[in-house]
Amino acid sequence: MTLIRADLDALPAYVPGRAVPGAVKLASNEVPLPPPASVLAAVAEAAAGGNRYPDLAVVALTDRLAGLLELPSERIAVGCGSVSLCQQLVNITCLVPDDEVVFAWRSFEAYPIVTQIGGARARMIPLTDDFRHDLDAMAAAVTPATKLVFVCSPNNPTGTVVTRAELERFLAAVGPDVIVALDEAYYEYVDDPEAVDGRDLVDAYPNLVVLRTFSKAYRLAGLRVGYAFAAPEVATALRKVCSPFSVSVVAQAGAMAALDVRDELLASCADVRRERVRVRDALVAMGHTVPPTQANFVWLPLADRSAEFATHCLEHKVVVRPFQGDGVRVTVSTPEENDLLLAAAASFPR
Repeated sequence: MTLIRADLDALPAYVPGRAVPGAVKLASNEVPLPPPASVLAAVAEAAAGGNRYPDLAVVALTDRLAGLLELPSERIAVGCGSVSLCQQLVNITCLVPDDEVVFAWRSFEAYPIVTQIGGARARMIPLTDDFRHDLDAMAAAVTPATKLVFVCSPNNPTGTVVTRAELERFLAAVGPDVIVALDEAYYEYVDDPEAVDGRDLVDAYPNLVVLRTFSKAYRLAGLRVGYAFAAPEVATALRKVCSPFSVSVVAQAGAMAALDVRDELLASCADVRRERVRVRDALVAMGHTVPPTQANFVWLPLADRSAEFATHCLEHKVVVRPFQGDGVRVTVSTPEENDLLLAAAASFPR
């Protein structure tokens, strides 16, 4: 008798960035700075508040986000990180094994995982030669079986963006009967005026869902808070399939406190933007191919030498994230940690 789904044997594992004692970790797109003191104090106070379940509906945080986005609260859904919301999107759109989820590849490695867990079929469309979404090919891949499309901008792991004009053409080509999820986990690092901003489009396209997170610019990766904004019926469905109490007391308190110091946190993103230019320029000067990035990481498309580069960096006390056969993603960190990466890259045999 088989008790477990057989297809789980082939489920790709989510591979987190390694942490190695004595080495600088540039593998997980984390911000090296801790949360501000006021956020830490709010988290500590919430943790000391006693053994109580969190607010199931995340009302206070939802209302704060609604005010920030200038949207009704009914259009907001908060989840245990935006990756949890990705899973919920599959749950609300895909019902039978023939249902399909379309996304670029390589893109966020959770997409094929949540698709398979949801019992759907993944349609993976290769990136263009310049490591961007091939939206024309993605639109052509949409069939009556397609229920959901993920578009990651900036794309993880390549850092490239989709422009507003490109996404509008894509939405027109796909039509209104397919949910399009614009994953903007690195939204706060974008300074390209042509890059899409989901808030500018979500009112005009009821099938568009925008995902954002507190894990990156807000420095709360360990607390797991993400949010979506969409048409009311989509947000309602996302809330229906959310695991009860999955956004913890401390996570809600931390996110609320982070919004109180939002200007301070977003101002620190400018340091990352300056460093990513410096790091990319230095890597290009060494002879590496590095696409322009709008995220807090850079991408080196080293293909079959990706694992070799990661091993070389580790020998120089730097942990990076290899995707063997494709490339290596490296977090943009402090100038000192970035210099360690650049020194390792400079000594990598070409």
